[in-house]
Amino acid sequence: MSEGFGKTTVKAVAVQASRRDFLKAGASAAATLAAARTLFPGGAFAQGTGPEVKGTKLGYIALTDASPLIIAKEKGFFDKHGLPEMEILKQASWGALRDNMALGTKANGIDGAHILSPKIHLYSTGKVMQNNQPLPMYMMMRLNEDCQAISVSNEFKDVKVGIDSSALKEAFAAKKASGKDVKVAMTFPGGTHDLWVRYWLAAGGIDPDKDVQTIVVPPPQMVANMKVGNMDAFCVGEPWNEQLVNQDIGFTAATTGELWFKHPEKSLGMRADWVDANPKAAKAMMMAIMEAQIWCDKLENKQEMAEIVGKRQWFNVPVTDIIGRIKGDINYGRGRVEKGTKLGMKFWGEKGEVSYPWKSLDSWFVTENIRWGKFDPAMDIKGLVDKTNRSDLWLDAAKGLGLAATPSGDSRGIEKFFDGKVFDPADPQGYLKSLGIKRMA
Repeated sequence: MSEGFGKTTVKAVAVQASRRDFLKAGASAAATLAAARTLFPGGAFAQGTGPEVKGTKLGYIALTDASPLIIAKEKGFFDKHGLPEMEILKQASWGALRDNMALGTKANGIDGAHILSPKIHLYSTGKVMQNNQPLPMYMMMRLNEDCQAISVSNEFKDVKVGIDSSALKEAFAAKKASGKDVKVAMTFPGGTHDLWVRYWLAAGGIDPDKDVQTIVVPPPQMVANMKVGNMDAFCVGEPWNEQLVNQDIGFTAATTGELWFKHPEKSLGMRADWVDANPKAAKAMMMAIMEAQIWCDKLENKQEMAEIVGKRQWFNVPVTDIIGRIKGDINYGRGRVEKGTKLGMKFWGEKGEVSYPWKSLDSWFVTENIRWGKFDPAMDIKGLVDKTNRSDLWLDAAKGLGLAATPSGDSRGIEKFFDGKVFDPADPQGYLKSLGIKRMA
């Protein structure tokens, strides 16, 4: 009797234990599914798909427009989209970034980066690569607009120079006549800062190849080099112009947004072979960075953004050198301060139009590099842009985020510059013909 009772009890306990295990397993599976739905928005998990890899290595230069990559890492956006192993790695210079991009992660380099927009075309054609070896690249998305600047040494603080550079023509000529060199620094030949400072000088009648020496200096080294007198002017992104003014070493003559309002600046550039091999991971990466761009664009997040990117492991720069210009508060130096301007850094816009990689803007970069002799005048501009620009991937990523109203098409339209020049993407040759100082025949 007692033996039978014991058997019945053991059986009942076993059934109860089995039921508890089943319920626990069911609860665990439900939790896993819920977590996966959060991790892979847009139904990626439900379709049994996800990123091919858990991450890759992206490079950046210590410039405020690298913020979307840093914020995507710090705020967990990469993790959210299934890329927990993303590495965002500081590069010493644009030259070092180029060399690491050529290596790729398979050779301990990087597969993509926060990059000067024209470099995508310069790499892809091999123009700036070792042995002129082309490195196929894709323009994935724009990271920002505006908020670079052209700054001048305090040696010229009494010269009435601003957006009009012409007042420096005589001052520079006088310095050269005294036997001294006049040096203007930018960050990479054919890059955005090179093009902005060349445009500014040429518009004022100063030939950037004949009247001055243009030299290459990494962004984080600009202020120190001007402090010891190695250059007379420079063009670079923030926070280095603001730091120059805060240390009273020089002044800002003009912000680049004054030369061309809402101009394209940095981009997310990726090795084409990595994107082709990992299309789902590429989409997930773009979605994460898009979310970071939206976060960065909100005024209420600017202070926290400045505090994050200013940290030692990222920029190692005081918040006071970052916060003003990202909000549009410009301290030009020489006693001029403009508050609440529209010249702050833009990361997203209303519908993603800042982030969207307009092909017409890429066409301007190629055309301007034709102007300065980097590309042959007979180059197929449209062909190069079509080959490198992946606006289709941008639209797919935006759809994955549920962004219904987004930009589309190839062209942002006719662009207008501060000196009255216009660029019609449908007629780049007409633009080139309108320019006075240029290297092309």
